[in-house]
Amino acid sequence: MEIFGVPLNLLLSQVMLGLINGSFYAMLSLGLCIIFGMLDIVNFAHGAMYMMGAFFTWMLGHYLGIGYWPSLILAPLLVGVIAIVIERVLVRHLYDLHHIYGLLLTFGLVLVIVGIFRGFYSVSGKPYPIPEALTGVTNIGFMYMPTYRLWVLGASIVVCFGTWLLIERTRLGATLRAAIERPDLVATFGINVPRMITLTFAFGSALAALSGVLAAPIYPVNPLMGESIIVVVFAVVVIGGLGSIIGSIIGGFVLGTLEGLTKVYYPEASHISIFIVMMIVLLVTRSGIAGK
Repeated sequence: MEIFGVPLNLLLSQVMLGLINGSFYAMLSLGLCIIFGMLDIVNFAHGAMYMMGAFFTWMLGHYLGIGYWPSLILAPLLVGVIAIVIERVLVRHLYDLHHIYGLLLTFGLVLVIVGIFRGFYSVSGKPYPIPEALTGVTNIGFMYMPTYRLWVLGASIVVCFGTWLLIERTRLGATLRAAIERPDLVATFGINVPRMITLTFAFGSALAALSGVLAAPIYPVNPLMGESIIVVVFAVVVIGGLGSIIGSIIGGFVLGTLEGLTKVYYPEASHISIFIVMMIVLLVTRSGIAGK
């Protein structure tokens, strides 16, 4: 069976591969959306947090012999601690200023962080092995998919929608949203608003680091890996709607799938398809698909 001249099996295979890429787009755009939507900071250093998550995973294994599964927790925690220091020392002074100051600060942080890792490890990729439990392939009916990539897809779905439930459907999430909108009022209930803001910044950065941990066995770990994906993630956030968590999640998966399908029908346009969609969305609505 063919659809527009392309065999159905090939089409479905590209959809699955697109969903894998979309899982990284969704997780990264989710963390970026949380930081922008909650703190009103354009965090250009988000890609550097993703890179550090992957690098810390490699370093934990290479220097300390710590495997993949503990690194799923340890690497995001390490990046989260670094994010806490960054927020308390630098970012918190910019909340009342124009967005451009946050953008310039975080862009400077990217240069510093990437420069440090390039100085120690150059730009050559560091290979990271797939954990033994996730090696091999799995028959999903229409293709054989590497088991590890299926794990990445499933884990990202759980993390993304678990985060959405936490922020949109729990008392903690409601308190956080209230602390951002009316910090003076929330503080009267004895809630430490600055601490909540710091932990929110750390949580969004830890999500980027978790994406890096998941990416380490797939892509070569190198200091520039965050730069190649962060521009696409910004486009996903704009398309989904600035500040819209569910828009960022759905947008990441849908646009990853679109990118995969474009590789079938018009490969030359696969790298710009997301930006074409972004231009169309912005022409129709300035707030994105699910923005307010």
